[in-house]
Amino acid sequence: MTTGEPTVGGEIELAIGGMTCASCAARIERRLNKLEGVSATVNYATEKAKVAYPGEITHDDLIAEVRKAGYTAEPPAPPAPPEPVTAPDGSERSGEHDEHDGLAPLRQRLITSAVLSVPVVAMAMIPALQFDNWQWLSLALAGPVVVYGGWPFHRAAWTNLRHGAATMDTLVSLGTIAAFAWSLWALFFGTAGMPGMRHGFELVPSGGDGSGNIYFEAAAGVVTFILAGRYFEARSKRRAGAALRALLSMGAKEVTLASGEQVPIASLATGDLFFVRPGEKIATDGVVEEGSSAVDASLLTGESVPVEVRPGDAVTGATVNVSGRLTVRATRVGSDTQLARMARLVEDAQNGKAAVQRLADRISAVFVPIVIALSVATLGFWLGSGAGSVAAFTAAVAVLIIACPCALGLATPTALLVGTGRGAQLGILIKGPEALESTHGIDTVVLDKTGTVTSGTMTLQDVHAAPGQDAGEVLRLAGALEAASEHPVARAVARAANSTAEVEDFVNIEGLGVQGVVDGHAVLVGRPRLFAEWSQALPASLEEELDRARARGETAVVAGWDGEVRAVLTVADEIKPTSAEAVAALRALGLRPVLLTGDNEAVARRVAEAVGIDEVIADVLPADKVDVVKRLQSEGRVVAMIGDGVNDAAALAQADLGMAMGTGADVAIEASDLTLVRGDLRVAADAVRLSRRTLRTIRGNLFWAFAYNVAAIPLAASGLLTPMIAGGAMALSSVFVVSNSLRLRRFK
Repeated sequence: MTTGEPTVGGEIELAIGGMTCASCAARIERRLNKLEGVSATVNYATEKAKVAYPGEITHDDLIAEVRKAGYTAEPPAPPAPPEPVTAPDGSERSGEHDEHDGLAPLRQRLITSAVLSVPVVAMAMIPALQFDNWQWLSLALAGPVVVYGGWPFHRAAWTNLRHGAATMDTLVSLGTIAAFAWSLWALFFGTAGMPGMRHGFELVPSGGDGSGNIYFEAAAGVVTFILAGRYFEARSKRRAGAALRALLSMGAKEVTLASGEQVPIASLATGDLFFVRPGEKIATDGVVEEGSSAVDASLLTGESVPVEVRPGDAVTGATVNVSGRLTVRATRVGSDTQLARMARLVEDAQNGKAAVQRLADRISAVFVPIVIALSVATLGFWLGSGAGSVAAFTAAVAVLIIACPCALGLATPTALLVGTGRGAQLGILIKGPEALESTHGIDTVVLDKTGTVTSGTMTLQDVHAAPGQDAGEVLRLAGALEAASEHPVARAVARAANSTAEVEDFVNIEGLGVQGVVDGHAVLVGRPRLFAEWSQALPASLEEELDRARARGETAVVAGWDGEVRAVLTVADEIKPTSAEAVAALRALGLRPVLLTGDNEAVARRVAEAVGIDEVIADVLPADKVDVVKRLQSEGRVVAMIGDGVNDAAALAQADLGMAMGTGADVAIEASDLTLVRGDLRVAADAVRLSRRTLRTIRGNLFWAFAYNVAAIPLAASGLLTPMIAGGAMALSSVFVVSNSLRLRRFK
């Protein structure tokens, strides 16, 4: 993409460089949103801006606006999967070194600062280490820490000052320079430079004129503490985004075409035939043309049991061929594959903002100027009260340092990063923070029947043989005949029989059934009316079975040969084996399940009773499903809808929370808030639990971030904290918020 080309409007994602705190993100966001017709969201944790713009705005205009604010911006390059690294034992593993390489400059700055700061802090805290002229050694050690270690803060503060703004870096830079400058004044113009000078370490500063006090330990300690906080914060953000990088790295790198040529995956086109050997990853989404095998999709869906595939079955890129050799025709490649779509959904979710985060951003935007004003007021108050310049100075610097709103800015993005990433690993795609907030209030979950609670595939339920008949022989002959038919009921019987008997003179009798010759027998399979036309009466016992099957909502067909009715075979849409467990799990979460279907009442009741649902809404036309959701909402219910078909899309969009089965139609997935990749209804309960856990983590993070600032600023202003303790507390608050978010990685 050439950034200078005029566009017709649309959306772009920009990679933002130079952000150091949430205030930076808020500034860039405000600046972009001032452009007419532009709507921008800037995420500090992911360092990206998602911008919607009108036709008269170019990409260059957007990038220039970000640069005017003092930051860099460029369209992000497609994320490259980590290169494998050769371990000492010769095996290959994914490159964890990538995580550290990006952090190397920050780590080097931190190590240098820590090595130099430790003796400075130790000498200041332990009077026994204070030899003659120790203060000059403190100056020599602290100087590089404040200048070199603190350079990122000073540079960012200067950039912000030139653009008339203030951020967290302004607070850190002002505080450390003030402490260092005061110490220089005391050394060269006060009494602190005298040989034999001593002073003890105090948690609570004391009064005095300050000419004998130095604050090198505060300046160096604050820089080191905040660098440490930044380093662990950056490393944790990388770990939080690891799930997305893992998703992107799961795909195959090369593919063997049907011609035998091995080419890079990027060369594959829709319609190409390619081979997949046992143990290889399937290169892209496709349909099996030849061969049968078990496919392990656990990396993509979380499902641990391999799925059997044969010709005609769809397979997904990045899944692993476990056993047989497959020939696959590519149906989707590149950015159209399920893997790429999953990655996009996860990334979009991580770039979104919850309502609670928007509130935090507004507070962060005005927080820094308020803190600077509070610091000046603190200085003035203490000087005016006669407490002495030392107490006034230390309290003012402590206010500057402890008030940094870093934890506030990290509270939501880090929890979103980890929660959505963990969801992707479990086969749950969360579209954004709004979906998380919706899970909190839902009390009713509407379940579409076909394809959601049931498999959507007809299966043979039972063979009811007439007295004296062999059910196995009935199934063998009927199954052989039905194998030649394409009807769903016929396919269910044929699958169950798996008969190899030869069929001759096959005839499909429209709307009634089929007939043919199998192993020398003239076989009929179909509706009772077909047998009535052949003057073949059903025994009373089979008539009763027909009535019972209809009462249960099952489909019944009659089978017979050589002029005699032999059995009734019942077929029904198979209930997924995990559906009852899933409904119980949803109930345990306080949700009221409702079964919604276009089938008749008898079929719906049979399925509902089998899985433990009391409330059934049946005989609903596809177009009326959205009206059912609206009616439930009008009754005061907060509704979640789970479906998989095209006819569920409108209802999924209408519901307060839409959940689509990933095995269903694309339009249903697009209309939903959550996608359950595996197609297992139990994952719906996991999705609600994960969403609620993530939302609780966000709220907990915000509470502690707010509580920290609310409690810490008065303590600092009242002179109860030294600048170094304040710096350590500020850094720890950010590390606490990120660590709390990382606990979501252990969600089961």
